[in-house]
Amino acid sequence: MKKSISALALSFVLLAGTLPVRADNDQLSAGKIEHVLLISVDGLHALDLTNFVASHQQSTLAKLSGHGFTYTNASTSLPTDSFPGLAALVTGGSPQTTGFWYDVTYNRALVGSQLTAPAGYVMVATPCPGPVGTPVGLDEEIDVDLTQLNGGRAQTSLTDAPINPGLLPRDPITCAPIYPHQYLRVNTIFEVVKANGGYTAWTDKHPSYEWVKGPSGKGLDDFYSPEINSLPVNLPQVKIWPCNPIPDVETDPGSAWTDTIGDIKCYDALKVQAIVNEIDGLSHDGSLKTQVPAVFGMNFQAVSVGQKLKGNGYSDVLGTPGEGPAGASAGDSGGLLGELEFVDQMLGLMVNELKKQGLLSSTLIIVGAKHGQSPIDVQKKVAIGGGQPQTLIGSPEAFDISDDGSLIWLIDPSLTAGVVEQLSTPESQATLGIQEIFAGPSLRNKWDSPTDDPRTPDIILKVNTGVIFTGGSKIAEHGGLNEDDYHVALLVSNPSLSSKHIKAPVTNQQVAPTIVKVLGFNPNELQAVQKEQTRVLPFLFSDSDSDNDDK
Repeated sequence: MKKSISALALSFVLLAGTLPVRADNDQLSAGKIEHVLLISVDGLHALDLTNFVASHQQSTLAKLSGHGFTYTNASTSLPTDSFPGLAALVTGGSPQTTGFWYDVTYNRALVGSQLTAPAGYVMVATPCPGPVGTPVGLDEEIDVDLTQLNGGRAQTSLTDAPINPGLLPRDPITCAPIYPHQYLRVNTIFEVVKANGGYTAWTDKHPSYEWVKGPSGKGLDDFYSPEINSLPVNLPQVKIWPCNPIPDVETDPGSAWTDTIGDIKCYDALKVQAIVNEIDGLSHDGSLKTQVPAVFGMNFQAVSVGQKLKGNGYSDVLGTPGEGPAGASAGDSGGLLGELEFVDQMLGLMVNELKKQGLLSSTLIIVGAKHGQSPIDVQKKVAIGGGQPQTLIGSPEAFDISDDGSLIWLIDPSLTAGVVEQLSTPESQATLGIQEIFAGPSLRNKWDSPTDDPRTPDIILKVNTGVIFTGGSKIAEHGGLNEDDYHVALLVSNPSLSSKHIKAPVTNQQVAPTIVKVLGFNPNELQAVQKEQTRVLPFLFSDSDSDNDDK
């Protein structure tokens, strides 16, 4: 009898361990959240967040965690990068659904841009229609002028993006340019919220991020996109951080905000200033009285840039020295730790402004990351010169993008088997640091078939952890399929929540339906959610409200 009672008691203990964790007072289900502030700290790993909160118990992140759910087993898109990573967060879709594999890719069904710049930025007209199949660059290369912070043209409206249509890919039938928002295959949280009467805003690093408007082009009320690869300039409009750009553009004409830690913090502070203005019910530049957005946010670049820069005193989360000054360690305030402390300070400014405006209790704050960064342990770094896949594959290759993994498009998918055979030799695998080759059935098991989708790569290479494709001084990169790339931080916070650490596997795709649901709308209004049956994040809503259907 005692044995059966013990077994029964054990079953209750096991059952208790599986019961859902509920939000205190069921605040998130009660329709009391009126605003969602979504923050991507690009490069932030789950372990970075855990270690920082543990060592900085009075920090903003620690306080947010003290009233929030920390998902310690969250993953971003595969492959990782800024475009697919953000698309996961704001659409609920994976690359095959959103159509975003990277910001620079290849498309077998489109023709090239109207203008090319083969020599010294001198634009040359190209005919249309032309050969079908073209690289698609949706980064800074489509700006009116990428050297200028405003992208080369002042905004004509709060949603204007300074993009040169002559640099966009074109429809092979009409020859019309295809804007980034038209390239996205599914709608976004901004479109859903705006269609339901909400005010929306987003801030990011290139004008090309106007794609968050969604295919309708109508999802945003306020869009801000200071060009991160522009030349650093003085920023008197930034009141929250001392901005003193370092590079002398006369002696270093190629300098950008990403070249120094001081400059990238200044650049991020510019975007934080925009968020503070929006919390105050103003436009991003503070010039117009608008309203506080129902959903808004930005990305931080300081952590990502700090993880990449050699000589920065990078200190990884394992506590091993980086390649910076002698003695750099996880206890120093330089390197990654310094960038995290800066981001934390900036988050504190946002939280304080929400408090000042009486908005903190009605705002759900989500801190995540579009992507991670590899390697975490810099001692694993193996640099392979850029262009190596093309050099090895030769003429069958149409295009590849390689950072710490490779997406490879061939001139014809029928060549795949031969190229895979070539890449499978011990010599090739050693040259490229290949861990796994996805092609044919192994690729189709995870993504769409290249023969059916003109955007899908023919071959995807997962490389050994630490391999980065660079001929320069970078010590880390993102864009691959390794743990260091895709295991990212995710924290959902509101004063009504208790502190919970959720170890159940979740993905960034679940953020989008969660945002829509918490604002009182139906997550199934998101097309990617319908297509992929993406669920809301677990444990935030009561049992009766835990799925995607309004009841």
